[in-house]
Amino acid sequence: MKRLVVLGGGESGVGTAILGKKKGYDVFLSDFGKIKNNYKEVLVLNKLAWEEEKHTEELILNADVVMKSPGIPDKSPIVKKLKEKGVPVISEIEFARKFSDVETIGITGSNGKTTTTMLTHHVLKQGGLNMGLAGNIGKSYAWQVAENKVEGFVLELSSFQLDGIVAYAPHIAVITNISPDHLDRYEYNYQLYIAAKFRITMNQGKKDYLVYDADDEAIANWMKEHKTKAQLVPFSLSGKNKKGLYVENNTIVSTLNKGDFTMPINELSLEGKHNVKNAMAAIAVAQLKNIRKKTIRESMSNFSGVEHRLEKVLTIQNVEYINDSKATNTNSTYYALESMTRPTVWIVGGVDKGNDYNELMPLVREKVKAIVCLGVDNKKIVDAFGSVTDVMVETTSMTEAVKIAQKLAEKGDTVLLSPACASFDLFENYEERGKQFKAAVQNL
Repeated sequence: MKRLVVLGGGESGVGTAILGKKKGYDVFLSDFGKIKNNYKEVLVLNKLAWEEEKHTEELILNADVVMKSPGIPDKSPIVKKLKEKGVPVISEIEFARKFSDVETIGITGSNGKTTTTMLTHHVLKQGGLNMGLAGNIGKSYAWQVAENKVEGFVLELSSFQLDGIVAYAPHIAVITNISPDHLDRYEYNYQLYIAAKFRITMNQGKKDYLVYDADDEAIANWMKEHKTKAQLVPFSLSGKNKKGLYVENNTIVSTLNKGDFTMPINELSLEGKHNVKNAMAAIAVAQLKNIRKKTIRESMSNFSGVEHRLEKVLTIQNVEYINDSKATNTNSTYYALESMTRPTVWIVGGVDKGNDYNELMPLVREKVKAIVCLGVDNKKIVDAFGSVTDVMVETTSMTEAVKIAQKLAEKGDTVLLSPACASFDLFENYEERGKQFKAAVQNL
C-alpha cells in the first residue's frame, strides 16, 4: 500500500486525503498550524490519521508521495527534507488528475482569474454542460474527483498550484495577464514567477488551446522566446490583432468557430476595461466548447460578479461604498482605481508582498482625495503617497477605517476598500476583511 502524506489541513489538503483514501493509499495528514474544526470533523468522519501544530518527521519522511498545500513554501524545512530524500512533492491538481478522465479548463493569471473562472463556469453551465468548479475556488478539485460525476472541470489555478504539477495538462488553458505578485515566494525574481504561470501550457498537445491576453507585455515576451504545442487563441483590446478576439467600435469581435461572434461592450454585466478582457477569455472558452452564441451573450449580460471584487455594498447619503478586498496586489488595485468615476476615499494597506506603488501614482493623483491606511505597518504607503493626497490617516481596525472614511467623504464621493496587500496582519484572509468592511458599512 502506497503512503500518501498530505501537508496542510485546509480545503485542498482534506480533499486530497479523502481522494487518497478512496484510491487505496495509506494516508496521513499533517498541519504545522491549527486545523479548522469543520475540517477536523471531516477527517474524523473519514477515519483519516492526522496531526496539527507539528510535523512529526518519522510519520512524514516515509511517504511515497507528498501533496503540499499551495500555502506552504518550498523553503519550509519539512519540504526541503522531503526533497533531499527524493520523495515527490506535488500539488493537489497533479495528484487528483490521475483519477479523473474528464477534461479540464485551467485558468491562471495575476488578476481576474477568479472572475474569469466564475464567468467561464457560468456560461458553460448556461450552455447545458455539467462542469465542476474548483482549484483556488470552492470545494477542492481532489474532493470533487472523489465524489462527483461531472463532464469536466473549470479550475482556477494559482502559480503555487502550477509549481507542483508534473504531467497535468488542461484541454484549454487561459492566462488572463501577468504582473508582479507573490514575489516573496519567487526569490523576488519576476522571471521565475512568469515561468510558473506558463507551466499551465507545458504539457499541452496539438489538440489543446492556449487562450491569452495579447496586449500583456510579460506574456508577449514569453511567447517570443518559448514555444507551446497548443493552438493559440489571443484576445486583445486593440482592433489590430484580427486573430482570436478583439475589440472594434466598442464591440467584442471573435473570429473563432466559423463566422464572427459579436457582443457590444455596454451589454456586459461587469464594468471596467479589465472585465472586457475577462469576458473575452470566457467567450473564447465558450466558443471552443461550442456553446450557442445566444447563450454566450445572455450569460455575459446576466452574470452577477464575484464577492469582494469591486462589489457595490451600499450608498449612504449619496456616498457609494465599494468592497474590493480581493485586490491583494497593486495591479489589481490599479484596475479598481481606473474604474472609479467619482472622487475617492481609498482604504489601503495590509501585508505588502513586494509592491511597487509608483504604477498607481497617476491614478491616485487624478482620483483619490483621501487615503485611509489599514495595516500594522503603513510606512511604505505613507512614504509613497504622503505628498500626493491632502489627507492621510492611519488605522488598525476596519470599524475605525470605515468611520474615518465616512467623515472624509462628501456627497457624490466613493469609499473604496482596495487594499493592494495581503490581509494576514489584521484578518484571517481577504474574505474576512471584505465581510468586516461590509458589516462596518451596514452599521454606519
